[in-house]
Order: sequence, then C-alpha cells, then structure tokens
Amino acid sequence: MSDLVAQPVATVEQSKLQRNARLFLVLLLIALGAWTLHGFVAALVWAAIIAIAIGPIYDRAVRRWPSGKPLVLPLLFTTLVALLFLLPFIVLGIQAAREAQAVTHFVSTAMRSGIPEPAWVGSLPFGGAQIGAWWKNNLEDASSVSGLVNHATHSGGMLRNREILTAFTHRVVIFSFTIVTLFFLLRNGEALARDMGRASQRLFGPHGERIARQMVSSVHGTVDGLVLVGLGEGLLLGIAYAVAGVPHPTLLGAFTAVAAMIPFVIVILLLAIGAVLVAQGSVAIAVALVVFGLVVNSIADHFIRPGLIGGATKLPFLWVLLGILGGVETWGLIGLFVGPALMSALILLWREFIRPASEAVPAPLKAKTLSPVPFAGE
Repeated sequence: MSDLVAQPVATVEQSKLQRNARLFLVLLLIALGAWTLHGFVAALVWAAIIAIAIGPIYDRAVRRWPSGKPLVLPLLFTTLVALLFLLPFIVLGIQAAREAQAVTHFVSTAMRSGIPEPAWVGSLPFGGAQIGAWWKNNLEDASSVSGLVNHATHSGGMLRNREILTAFTHRVVIFSFTIVTLFFLLRNGEALARDMGRASQRLFGPHGERIARQMVSSVHGTVDGLVLVGLGEGLLLGIAYAVAGVPHPTLLGAFTAVAAMIPFVIVILLLAIGAVLVAQGSVAIAVALVVFGLVVNSIADHFIRPGLIGGATKLPFLWVLLGILGGVETWGLIGLFVGPALMSALILLWREFIRPASEAVPAPLKAKTLSPVPFAGE
C-alpha cells in the first residue's frame, strides 16, 4: 500500500521538476536569442513599424492582384520602401558632390588670404564688437585660418574617419537587414499574425489581442500624425523658403519635414534660418518666414496631430506628447513610434482595470480574433 502511495507522489514531483526544467530552458533560450539578436532589434522593430504603416495599402494591392502575393507584391513594396529612404540620401550626395569643389575653393582661398569680416557684424544690435574682435583674431588672418583648418583635419582625423566609416557601415547593415525583414513580413505576415494571435490568446486571453490592436492603431495614428503631417509642413515651408530666397530650399524643406516629426525641433530650425536671413540683411523676410513657419507648426501640433494620433488610439494628446518625447529620449528616432504605442497600451490596461465589472468587454469570438493583427491594416 505504501508503494502505491509513494508512486503517485514521485510522479507528481517528477512532473513538477520537468515543468520547472522546461521553464528554465525556455527562459534560457529566450535570453540567449535576445542576446544574439540584440544588435538587430532596431532593424526588426523598424521592419514591423513599416509593415504596419503600409499594411492597408498592401492589403488593397493583394485584394486587387492576389496572384502577385507570394513574391511580386512583397518584392515591389519592399523595393519602393527602400527607394523612398535611399532617394533623399542620393540627392544629398549629388548635391554635396556638386558643392564640394566650391567648398574646397573657399577653404583654399581662406587659407591664402583669410576671411574678411562681413558687413552685417557691425550692424548687430548687441555683441557686434565682441564678434568683430574674435573674427579679426581668428578668421581675417590667413595664418589663423590655416591653423584652424590644419587642426580640424589632423587633430584625431584618422580616428574620426574610422569611427564615421564604422558607424556608416553599421547603419548600412541595419538598413539592409530591415529591408530583408520587411520583405518576409509582407510575404508571410498573415501566417505570422495568426500564430501570434493564437499565442496571445493562450497566454493572455482577449486582453492580449486588444492590446495588440491598440498598439497597431497607435502606430497607424503616429505615422499619419507625424510622418504625413511632417511631410506637409516640409512642403509648405519648402515653398516658403524658395519664395524667401533661402539657399537650397528643396533640401532644406526635406530636412524640415524630418525635423517637424519631432516636437519643438522645427522651432529651433526656423529660428536658425531666421538668424541667417537677418545676418544677410533681410530682416523683414526673416520675420515673415519665422512667423509663417510657427503658425504652420502651431496648427499642425495643436489641431491636426492631436486629432490623427489621439483619434486613432483614444489617447489624450498629453500622453501622446509624453510618449513621443520619452520615446525619442529613450529609443532614439524609433521611439517616435514605440513611445506612443507603449503609452496607448498602458492607458488601455488602466481603463480596463478601473472599468466596473458590469461593463467588462466580453471575449471576442475566436473566428474573428485570429485575423492578422499586426499586418492587416485594420
């Protein structure tokens, strides 16, 4: 009799030991996998964000041309995304190559005869005497200019060049891996989303799917509110730059579009451009351009973006702003999308936590919940 009792107890203890061992093995493999791929996490996240952003357009293309889904459409959309990111850098490279000769000529002339003090320095309302004295001591004398140029080119120049080359190579690798990952996400996104939906249902129940959908909506809203609105601001201000006679309005407008995606950065950019115009003697044009830019930015930040981002996630714009700023501070540029997505998930959890039990949302039907969550573009 004692043997019959001891055998089930031993079986239970062995089963418990096996569960603990499996849990330890799973955690160990996850940790090793995360450590192995930590250098490519940013590429994976970027690929997922881009896939979510273009999901609605890709879904419409798949419904229109279903025969192209296995290879043609994923390859086409991946190529278009790659060109969308590469074309601005190609244009900048061509422009830099065109101006390299002029810059070289300016530097060589400055090293031979110095840089004369511009007329606007003496017309400054304050600080003109100090700037003029510094200019005469450091830039008007050819030997001083030569010393500055030699110091800039030789002081740790080889080290800086090596660091720049290493950073550039790393970013090229990350970008290439992002594009490759995007192709596979587009090609196998539905199957991956179904698997993630099943895993989420088993681990977290209906809460997991609602959180995933909330985060996807946040990414869509953030893309509309930051990227599209930023492109609109860049277009309007690029036209204003051309009218005001600012050098290189096209390139500066593209840079403005990127700066407009990050709160408050465009204000600094506008003030810097205004200062350059004031230094050139175009005070009225500088004031008009800065005022126009601030009005456009204010309308975008206070009226358009809150509606697009907050409307998609039902998130107060204060939390959207905190998510954007905190995300950029913590994660860099990718935090523009990760921060609001995390805030929207936390706010959803808070709302479900404080919701009365009588208002609890029933679990959705399984036939509906297993639709592709991250890539369906819903």
